[in-house]
Amino acid sequence: MTKDNTHLMGEVEVVVVATDGSEYSDGAVQEAIFLTQSYGAKLVVLHVIAIDSYSATSVHATSATLRLESKEYFENIKKMTDDSGIECVVVIEESYQPDKTIVELAYKHDADVVIMGRHGKKGLLKLLVGSMTSKVIGHGFPQVLVVPKDFAIEGEKVLLATDGSEISQFAAEEVLSMIKHCATLQEVYVLSVATREAGLDDARQLAEAICKRNTKEKTRDLTCFPMASVGRPSVVITDVALEKKVDMIIIGGHGKGLSKLLMGHVTEKVIGRAPCAVLVLEKGKR
Repeated sequence: MTKDNTHLMGEVEVVVVATDGSEYSDGAVQEAIFLTQSYGAKLVVLHVIAIDSYSATSVHATSATLRLESKEYFENIKKMTDDSGIECVVVIEESYQPDKTIVELAYKHDADVVIMGRHGKKGLLKLLVGSMTSKVIGHGFPQVLVVPKDFAIEGEKVLLATDGSEISQFAAEEVLSMIKHCATLQEVYVLSVATREAGLDDARQLAEAICKRNTKEKTRDLTCFPMASVGRPSVVITDVALEKKVDMIIIGGHGKGLSKLLMGHVTEKVIGRAPCAVLVLEKGKR
């Protein structure tokens, strides 16, 4: 994300980034630093060491080894944030349920957004196509931003995936807010996917209604493209994101239709296939 992009996700005072210390978390960490700097916010770096309940006798030895191995990694992050003038806190904890601990710590530190990498190797982010990320999202945290390895958010193009559910309407409100406040945002794509041909007209009307709101409210001179398609939601969403070269896919966390499946295979497949960042929203967003 560019330094001048200060309002892509509304007001942000505390950013939490969850990292396992692997290269797969690099994009998330880098984006967290850029985001924190642009907002003048506080950064909390979480490293949760997963404890295997079946080998409890070696917990302390394993934890000590992992802490030692990650010492240099977190010292480097602290140096980067210090050089950038960012207030940064590093929190290292052990947990039998890392996903729950991530969310509990995020709430404890009053985080506005949790940023995570897409894959990992051990500890915090042992991800298989976003499995840990899906678990974190499943706890209902208001904003979870998933960033692929070596990806930077420029803040110029976003894709809203909507199905007409309450949560997707909430996500639409957030996108309209982005249009108002994000100076770098140039193009918004609103996509509704019908699983059958019979639902295509409704999907088209849904996408058009959101774009018409932007035109009616005259939020900004920005192009909003309504799109509708028939197919498997995760495939269509990620294919469109790739075709349009968007920086971010925005999608609601719960609801009916598409978003009802998010905590099943759709979210994992979107996260796993996405060529860009994915922002999952819950209605509890402050």
